[in-house]
Amino acid sequence: MPAHKPPEHLNDKAPFRIGDRVRGISYVHPDRFAREQPEPFEGVVVQVGSGWAGVDAEHAYVWSRLDDHTERKSLVIETELLQRAEERHDGPHRHQGL
Repeated sequence: MPAHKPPEHLNDKAPFRIGDRVRGISYVHPDRFAREQPEPFEGVVVQVGSGWAGVDAEHAYVWSRLDDHTERKSLVIETELLQRAEERHDGPHRHQGL
């Protein structure tokens, strides 16, 4: 059986880094749909899911902190980069309390 190959735009490295500004749709597990719905967001990456080597890219998560200091989890494949951390004027650690 051939090995699973991630989509062309993904590779062994996570597409986001801590401090990158992103936007996407929040991930809600199907069991929670009665109480919570996916919603669009824009925020700063605070965590990229671990285990990229061997984790199916379709299920890799990224956590982002919004301007109101809440966080959203999203699927990497449903999240887009807006601005790299090193290009931001407020610095990569602004939303991390560092």
